[in-house]
Amino acid sequence: MMTPDKTLRERLFHAVLYEVCAMALLVPLGSWLLDAGLGHVGVLALLMSSIAMSWNMLFNALFERLERRAGWQRTPLVRSVHAIAFEGGLVFLCVPVAAWWMAISYWQAFLLDVGILLFFLPYTYLFNWCYDHARARLLARRPACGQP
Repeated sequence: MMTPDKTLRERLFHAVLYEVCAMALLVPLGSWLLDAGLGHVGVLALLMSSIAMSWNMLFNALFERLERRAGWQRTPLVRSVHAIAFEGGLVFLCVPVAAWWMAISYWQAFLLDVGILLFFLPYTYLFNWCYDHARARLLARRPACGQP
């Protein structure tokens, strides 16, 4: 059985939940590892989060369209391709922002982004796996259209 398409409202919920959970983990860790203030790392995280949320909604809509057209199931391979492609796009979008905010070179910002990527690759995979399973359980509980 195919699950129903996500509404714009659900896509917004998914993107915000993804970012809130990530920031709750990443900001304290980044502050500690970079020996930088929580506020400074927090602002960078908010900047990058804003970029990532926009990219998340656009990328997931396009990826899900590709999934439907190709008839893919969410196997571990498809989930891995999804996570790698999503994070790869963020590298190109976020490195200039990190270089500017942290006043570092593009190379240093790239290395910082690699560290963030190493966090987000498994996080993206696990978050979306958990979200999909929770969504499937919630949808299974709802009565079918036309039933009481």
